[in-house]
Amino acid sequence: MLPAFRRLVRSLTIGAACLFPVLAQASAPGVLASEQTRYIATQFPGRMAGSPAEMLSAEYLRQKFASWGYQSDIRTFKGRYIYTARSGTTNWHNYTGSMVLAAHEGQEPQQIIVMAHLDTYTPLNDKDTDQNLGGLTLQGVDDNAAGIGVMLELAERLKTVKTTYGIRFIASSAEEVGMSGAQNILRRMSPQERKNTLLVINLDNLIVGQKLWFNSGVSTPASIRKLTRDKALSIARTKGIAAGTNPGHNPRYPAGTGCCNDAEPFDKAGIPVLSVESLDWQNGLKNGTQYPVSRAFPQGSNIHNINLDNQQYLDKHLPGRIEKRSRDTVRILLPLIQDLAKARS
Repeated sequence: MLPAFRRLVRSLTIGAACLFPVLAQASAPGVLASEQTRYIATQFPGRMAGSPAEMLSAEYLRQKFASWGYQSDIRTFKGRYIYTARSGTTNWHNYTGSMVLAAHEGQEPQQIIVMAHLDTYTPLNDKDTDQNLGGLTLQGVDDNAAGIGVMLELAERLKTVKTTYGIRFIASSAEEVGMSGAQNILRRMSPQERKNTLLVINLDNLIVGQKLWFNSGVSTPASIRKLTRDKALSIARTKGIAAGTNPGHNPRYPAGTGCCNDAEPFDKAGIPVLSVESLDWQNGLKNGTQYPVSRAFPQGSNIHNINLDNQQYLDKHLPGRIEKRSRDTVRILLPLIQDLAKARS
């Protein structure tokens, strides 16, 4: 990106900082998460990797983390993807992604990563554009402002909690173009840092499914699955929250495991992961490109359609779902993370 344009974006974020609301933590779980979800979705639509909207939203998140006392910074990286025109010709599109990292220091060097992708869907061809997929007006409430909102509330609630292990919060970029941001994070990790990463919790698509799903990585050891995925499901049952795990009807995705999100690069690297999502699994396959079939979301409804993944549509067809799913996710993950990071009084 040209230096002059980057300076312009930086000046815009500084000038706009006074417009960002300072939302106090409510006593009820999920309130801060749902407020932040709605704010990010409506104030920063079109958060495509490398876009001004992504850069502005990244600066907003950096300021939020810093206001809570976290060491927080923005990490940029360069990437590219192939765009296919209607004629069939292809060309490379270059971008500079912006990711936000915030650190909660622990007593020991081991860490737990909590991450959610900040970017919205990037149209990859003229067909996407013709079908209203992605682009500058996509709010991306479900994919993935809600994941960012939950991550922010977890960070706010954990800001003064002393833990044995560190907690690292990451708002990643370019999940929608090959999970490039997650792969960049992984490449920059030293062998020792990889070894010290006890778990990666990935938050993605938390709203539209019939229940929350907790899936481990294919390479995550059974002993760690018990402490993470199974523990999360146990917390959900105790609190009366509908939750499940991949039933495993398809051999490509064994029971209890997941795929197809920013947790995948870490899983392939042998780092334990826990995917938290609410895109329904049917017949063992993740319904990753469509909303669950219902009256509100008929067959073929693509999750990236600008007419569907916005707060107006979701509030109309799933009234109260944004608040409920934010509340349920926080109620499960907060005690789980405190337990895994060994919170100390």
